[in-house]
Amino acid sequence: MKTIHDILKLGDPRLYEVCAPVLESDLALVPEWTQQLHEAMEDIRKVYGFGRGIAAPQLGVLKRMFYLNLDKPYVILNPELIDKSEEQFELWDDCMSFPNLLVKVRRHQALTLKYRDENWEEQEWEVSGAESELIQHEYDHLDGILCTMRAIDQKSFRWKE
Repeated sequence: MKTIHDILKLGDPRLYEVCAPVLESDLALVPEWTQQLHEAMEDIRKVYGFGRGIAAPQLGVLKRMFYLNLDKPYVILNPELIDKSEEQFELWDDCMSFPNLLVKVRRHQALTLKYRDENWEEQEWEVSGAESELIQHEYDHLDGILCTMRAIDQKSFRWKE
C-alpha cells in the first residue's frame, strides 16, 4: 500500500525528469499504478486535507500518467493540452511533494485535454477554472516542472497556516 511517505519530496531528482509515454504494452500495469496513486492521494487527504490529483512521477513511476479524483476517478494517459485560452488567472498552488508550501502561479483559464483512458480509448475533455488549473499542474509534473518553477516572482511563496 502506498502512503504519504512514498510521495517524492521537493529536491528529489526524479521529479525533474521528463516522463516517457505510456505504451499500449504498459496497459497491464495501469491498474496497479492507478491503485497506488489513489492510495497515496487518500493518505495525503487524511493528513493534509487536500488532494484532487496526483501524477505518476510523484511515486517514482516516470510515465506520462496522472490520476484525478473529482466527481469520479479519471485515469489520464499520455495527455496533450490543446486550445489553451489566452485568458489566465492567478492562484496559490499547492503540491503533494511539498504539502506545507503554497506558490502563486498563473494558469490558463480554459483548455482542452486530449488523452487515452485506462482502456486505451481516446478521450477529449474541455475544462475551465479549477479543473483547468489542476490538469495544468499535473501535466507539468510529466515534464519535470514543479509549480515552484512557475512562481510569478520571488515573493510568490508562503507557508500554509
